[in-house]
Amino acid sequence: MSPAAAEARRAALLDWFADRGRDLPWRRTRDPWAILVSELMLQQTQVPRVLPRFEAFLRRWPSPAACAAAPLADIVTAWAGLGYNRRAVNLHRCAQAVVDHHDGALPDDLAALLALPGIGPYTARAVLAFAFDRDDVGVLDTNAARVLARWEGRSLKPKEAQAAADAGVAPGAGWAWNQAMLDLGATRCRPRTPDCEDCPVRPWCAWGDAGRPSPDPSVGSAGVSGRQAAFEGSDRQGRGRLVDALRLGPVRAADVARVAGWPDDPERAGRVAASLVADGLAIADEVGTLRLPGTSRPHAS
Repeated sequence: MSPAAAEARRAALLDWFADRGRDLPWRRTRDPWAILVSELMLQQTQVPRVLPRFEAFLRRWPSPAACAAAPLADIVTAWAGLGYNRRAVNLHRCAQAVVDHHDGALPDDLAALLALPGIGPYTARAVLAFAFDRDDVGVLDTNAARVLARWEGRSLKPKEAQAAADAGVAPGAGWAWNQAMLDLGATRCRPRTPDCEDCPVRPWCAWGDAGRPSPDPSVGSAGVSGRQAAFEGSDRQGRGRLVDALRLGPVRAADVARVAGWPDDPERAGRVAASLVADGLAIADEVGTLRLPGTSRPHAS
C-alpha cells in the first residue's frame, strides 16, 4: 500500500471512530491501574458483563497498593460472574509486584510491563496505548488481528501481525487509533457476519476488494481466536462451580465431586480441585478441605 493510501485509511478510520466509537467507562480515564483492571476483566469476557463490575471494583481498590493489601479471597469474590477466575489471582499478584518493584505505579516501559505477573504482550501494549497514549505500539487482540488479516488479504504469522499492528498506528494518535481498531473489529469486521457495506475503510481492504473470497484470511491468522471449546460439561465449568462455592465458604474433600458437578467421578473432581490449588485459587488443608487463599481457617467445633 502506498503512503498516501495508508494515510487515507488512517484518516477514514479515525473520523469514523470520532463519530461512532463506543462510549465505555475505561475510555474516560488514562489511569494505568484502571486500564489494567479493564483489560484483565475484558479478556474472553463480553463488554456487557464487565460494565457493572469495572467501576465497582475500582471503588474498592482504586490503586495497586489497595489491591495488593487486600486478601486474595476478597479479589476473587469480587470477580464473581466474570469467569476465568485465574485473572483475579494474576491481578492481585501484579498489584503486589507493582508495589514491591515500581513504588506502586505501573511502569510505562514494555519490557517492565511484560515482567509483571499475568501481563502478556496484548495487555502490556494496551496499557501503553490507552494509559500513556503511545503511538509506537499496536494493540493486537482478536478483533484487531482479524482486521489486519483481511486488510492484507492473507493470513499473517505472529511477527507479521504484530509488526503490521505497530506500523499501522496513526502518528500522534496511539490511543484513538488502537481503540478504533478494536471497535472496527468488534462492530463491523465481525468474524462470521462482517458488515462491509458500513465499513469506513472498505476501499483499502484487500479481502473486501477481491469480493471476500473463501477462505477468509483471518481464519487461522496470528492473534485471531478460534472457536472456543464447549463450556457445558468441561473442566472449566467444574472449576467455576468450585470457585463459586468457595466464595461462600470452605468445601470439604468429601463434597468436592458433588460441588464440581461430577458426583460419580471423584477422580476428575480431584484433578480439577488440584488445578485450582496449583493456580493459587484455592488452598487445601491436611484433610483436603478447600478454601480461598486469605480466608481464615474455620475453628474446630
